[in-house]
Amino acid sequence: MAGNPRNGRPYRRLCAWLRAQRLPCWLCGHNIDYALHAKHPLSFTLDHEQPLTRGGNLLDPANARAAHRRCNSSRGNRTAAQRPRRASRRW
Repeated sequence: MAGNPRNGRPYRRLCAWLRAQRLPCWLCGHNIDYALHAKHPLSFTLDHEQPLTRGGNLLDPANARAAHRRCNSSRGNRTAAQRPRRASRRW
């Protein structure tokens, strides 16, 4: 029986490579505090531009993006084009 591919060495290596770049969140554009605990809503997570459920590749560096945990969770499995835009409070 195969285990979870996110527990494997190639996935951890991809996460480490992306974390070392210290990029801002690709969804909201704000900086990510890479020192935060992994469970914190503003901590780093690896997000996939093309969701895995829609045919994205788990280990493709071209599909990997840095994101806040909160941003990644709120996006779900929608693509970037389907992402809902928040209305501005300044009218």
